[in-house]
Amino acid sequence: MEWQAVIKFWFKETKPEQRFKKSAAFDRELRKRFLDTYWAVARGEMADWRKNPKGRLAEIIVLDQFARNMFRGLPQTFAYDALALALAQEAIRSGAEKKLNAKERWFLYMPFMHSESKKIQKESLRLFKQLGNKQVLGYAKVHKKIVDRFGRYPHRNKTLGRKSAAAEVAFMRTHHGF
Repeated sequence: MEWQAVIKFWFKETKPEQRFKKSAAFDRELRKRFLDTYWAVARGEMADWRKNPKGRLAEIIVLDQFARNMFRGLPQTFAYDALALALAQEAIRSGAEKKLNAKERWFLYMPFMHSESKKIQKESLRLFKQLGNKQVLGYAKVHKKIVDRFGRYPHRNKTLGRKSAAAEVAFMRTHHGF
C-alpha cells in the first residue's frame, strides 16, 4: 500500500464524526483495509514514506489514529504512540509541517495530545493554539488537564494493566474517556 491511500481514506473517504465516534463497523473497516499496513509501518517497512511530508503524516495517522480504532480496548492501541510522537516531532523540527494544511497538521499534532508526559502536553497546547481551531484547542486543554492532574490517562489503566488510584477511580465515574 502507498501512503496516498491512507491520506485519501482519512481526509476524503471519512467524515470527521467517523474519526472520533466509537463504531464497531468503522473499527472493522479499518482492520480490513489497513491492518497489514499498520504492521508494516510498525516494523519500519514504510520509512520511505517519510520522504514526503504527507507520507510521514500517513505513518503518524496509521500509528496514532488507526491503532485507536483497530485495537480498541487492547494494549496494542498505545504500542507505537512513542514512535508516532517521534515522527511528529521530527516533522516539526525539519519544517515538514509547513507543507501541510491546517486539517493535516491537526493530525500531525495528535500524538502530542495523546502523550502522558506533562512536558509534551505543554507543547501540545502550543501547537493546537497556533491552529486557531477553538474546538480542537478545547480538547487539547482537557487532555492536558488530565495529565497534569494524574500524570497519565486513567482510562488507559485497565487496558494497560495499571492499578488505578482512588482519585482516578472517582474521576472515571464522571469522565468517560475519549
